[in-house]
Amino acid sequence: MNLIKRNQNWLPDVFSDLFSNDWMLRANATAPAINIVETEKDYRVEVAAPGMTKDDFCVRIDDDNNLVISMEKKAEASEKNESELYLRREFSYSKFEQKMILPKNADRDKIAAKMEHGVLNVSIPKMNEEDIKKSMKMISIS
Repeated sequence: MNLIKRNQNWLPDVFSDLFSNDWMLRANATAPAINIVETEKDYRVEVAAPGMTKDDFCVRIDDDNNLVISMEKKAEASEKNESELYLRREFSYSKFEQKMILPKNADRDKIAAKMEHGVLNVSIPKMNEEDIKKSMKMISIS
């Protein structure tokens, strides 16, 4: 009999801590795979969503200026076997939400999303330094 208790969950936590990112909060295990790509001009968020349509998703900016991607899918399938007069129904329900803290240089007004080949693509254009300064709200002192 082995008296040493093994913790099998330590490995994923170590990797999550090493690769955690301030602008994307940790997702749960049932969440779809997400890629985040940075280029010179933009950030791109790619969400693997096979079998989903654009109507299953909601992409928005919340009150805290986080990018929120949510998905809800309800599916019902039925199969009827005429010889046995048997009706079988299967219900499926999936729900997912991911919040991402937008970088300071993200142009919130130009964020766009597109569903293509089972992947939700969200484009987040970057602002240049001049545009960032213009977007800052200056408060006059009286």
